[in-house]
Amino acid sequence: MNVLTYDQIKAIIPHRPPFLLVDRITELVPGEKCVGLKQVSGNEPYFVGHFPEYAVMPGVLIVEALAQTGAVALLQQDEFKGKLAFFAGIDKCRFKHQVTPGDTLELSVEITRIKGPIGKGNAVAKVDGKVACQCEITFAISEPAE
Repeated sequence: MNVLTYDQIKAIIPHRPPFLLVDRITELVPGEKCVGLKQVSGNEPYFVGHFPEYAVMPGVLIVEALAQTGAVALLQQDEFKGKLAFFAGIDKCRFKHQVTPGDTLELSVEITRIKGPIGKGNAVAKVDGKVACQCEITFAISEPAE
């Protein structure tokens, strides 16, 4: 089990604020599983417009946070280190609980299949043990552009 800091996450995936949506990795088994945390702050730039009177984290950003967490799991596998993981697909996505400022979003992705440069994973985002979102994510691994 590996724990990664914010700076260590930035060394693995190319995302940067305000689009880096994972603050810490609390559990990592390369190529198998990754659990991360996102501390949802009222200062997030998307809350200005979503929604000014009732701040709710956009579902698409919850899914992106899950994809970033899964990318860490894949890109820590030896054969994928130094590459990029692109979000290639999403299936069976369901939103079950709102995510609001002050919440700690627990992001968990279990990699279920890797075949060549394509990976799939089951993803679940929770707040206080309640499922906020669950889905199946597909990743495409690629070399970075030269």
